Amino acid sequence: MRLDPYQPIPSRVIDIIEETPTIKTFVLKPQEQVAFSTGQFVELTLPGEGEAPFTPSSDPHIKEELEVTIMKAGRVTSALHSIPKDTTLGIRGPYGKGYPLEEFKNKDILIVGGGVGLAPLRSLIYALLAHPQDYKNIIIRYGARTPQDLLYKKQLSEWAKIKNINLMLTVDTADSNWKGNVGVVTTILKDLPLDLTNAVAVVCGPPIMMKFTTLKLLDLGFRPESIYLSMEKNMSCGLGKCGHCRLGRFYVCKDGPVFKYEEIKEIEDIWE
Repeated sequence: MRLDPYQPIPSRVIDIIEETPTIKTFVLKPQEQVAFSTGQFVELTLPGEGEAPFTPSSDPHIKEELEVTIMKAGRVTSALHSIPKDTTLGIRGPYGKGYPLEEFKNKDILIVGGGVGLAPLRSLIYALLAHPQDYKNIIIRYGARTPQDLLYKKQLSEWAKIKNINLMLTVDTADSNWKGNVGVVTTILKDLPLDLTNAVAVVCGPPIMMKFTTLKLLDLGFRPESIYLSMEKNMSCGLGKCGHCRLGRFYVCKDGPVFKYEEIKEIEDIWE
């Protein structure tokens, strides 16, 4: 960590990719390398507007650039959506604990994403594909509201062609061109090509989606210690000092944002 953990690293926006009508990916070039583990988060600062936490969506092996996929939802994210290329932002971090890849080795990996929740999962998929011999099957199940709301459409097509990846998509509402499944993401969590006795599940998406996906995974036979959740809270300082991200006895910024369901299942209102 830097000597002053509160001092952001100036980072130039070198590209802005419009993923959906409400989601953009910002490609950043920091003045110094930012090394993160997949699943960790950074605090992104827009001078004059504030800062907000985001989990990088880029390949963790690339340290010279960083990609952050952001949905237009609040004041800071709306301001970010209005900036042009070459704007200088600040990056603090990375913070927290990411996905424990060592625990995933030699196992089938089920990845379940909803909406913009595919962003941190994309980083995880990059990390897994960098060492494909370490993992068995990678099963990806991803859902969005409409076909237009699906992220990374080109990459989804590319991933579907990879030998050890099994990918299925769904949308809540289809259009006339959609040929795939229609329904929430739990409707495609059946007949999964994996060994339940040697598998882990990774879930990221809106809280309501994560709740019902977790319940579905438990019904399928996944153990609570084999389900990994990327939890969202108001992570402000990133250092476990301000207390805004308390989750029971945990600080999400320091002890997460990735948790095993076993760790947090007894905490009330974890999905709020």
